[in-house]
Amino acid sequence: MNENKKIKVAVIGATGAVGQVFMWKLAQHPWFDVVYATASASRIGLAYSETTHWILPLEMPQEIRDIKMKEFKIKSMQEAGVQIVFSALPAGVAREAEPQLRAAGFYIFSNAAAMRYDSNVPILIPETNYEKLDLIRDQGYPKTGFVVTNANCVTTGLAMALAPLRKFGINTVSINSYQSVSGAGYPGLSSLDIQDNCIPFINGEEEKIEKEIKKILSIDPEVYAFTVRVPVMFGHLETVWLDLDKDVDVDDIEKAWKDFKIETDLPSTPEQPVVYSSEKTFPQQKYSFWGNPSGMVVYTGRLKKKKNKIGFCLMVNNIVKGAAGGSIQNAELFVKKYGLLD
Repeated sequence: MNENKKIKVAVIGATGAVGQVFMWKLAQHPWFDVVYATASASRIGLAYSETTHWILPLEMPQEIRDIKMKEFKIKSMQEAGVQIVFSALPAGVAREAEPQLRAAGFYIFSNAAAMRYDSNVPILIPETNYEKLDLIRDQGYPKTGFVVTNANCVTTGLAMALAPLRKFGINTVSINSYQSVSGAGYPGLSSLDIQDNCIPFINGEEEKIEKEIKKILSIDPEVYAFTVRVPVMFGHLETVWLDLDKDVDVDDIEKAWKDFKIETDLPSTPEQPVVYSSEKTFPQQKYSFWGNPSGMVVYTGRLKKKKNKIGFCLMVNNIVKGAAGGSIQNAELFVKKYGLLD
């Protein structure tokens, strides 16, 4: 790869929770250069640091502080030399904007759910289903642009934990999620609703999990999901029970996670994507930004076997691995596989 050449990228919806992770992760990225960032009309012309209520538990990188917010305008993005667009748009807005961007020749990596279930749009997680990237050809690439989506944040963590277990035959999945408030976006929930409280319903989440896990992993188990919003800032904790075809022990599960690696070397991919600990209180949501790269590791624990069922807990950073970081990783896979930096 040409280390001196960077691909020009845009972030649309740059000031929200997911947009902030895009900007943070791209600030010092070795392959990508943010040359265009959009926000709501009232923010246009303002510096990123002036107009963004920064919620991440780390300092805003110097490289992005002075970036001026611009209007969502396809012609201006083309004139700026943008090739890749990272979308942090709400689903309703994305359903209109992302097809327009694709028609204009951009390569869109989206966190939005708007186009996830289109048959020619991959829901991509490089460690689990990198071959699905080839669906971009069904959208017309290389003659046209394309859309690649990442999964729902809960589904991402679940898919990472289940991918190396597919060889055991997954018949049923029972999942309960305990989801942080950052998953509701910013400004999100009222503090009066969530403070000292848990809300046992998140609109559309259970259906997304049940649908997406099958598409991502190319399996067809029965999936039973409950989703709960909890008063935690970052990270989604999940408890899982599996019925498997094969009679396996907990040692087999632990080994499968330990051996789980991605063959393609990408900047945003951890050396060990799923990390297990036998510590009784592991994992916890306060570990959300652990790992290298920060926030991209899925942590598992509480592994047990009861009769023929396997149970465990997992924790995924919902706005990094489960959102913007996952989209950036998807873009890296595309760049590497199709030689954009050769």
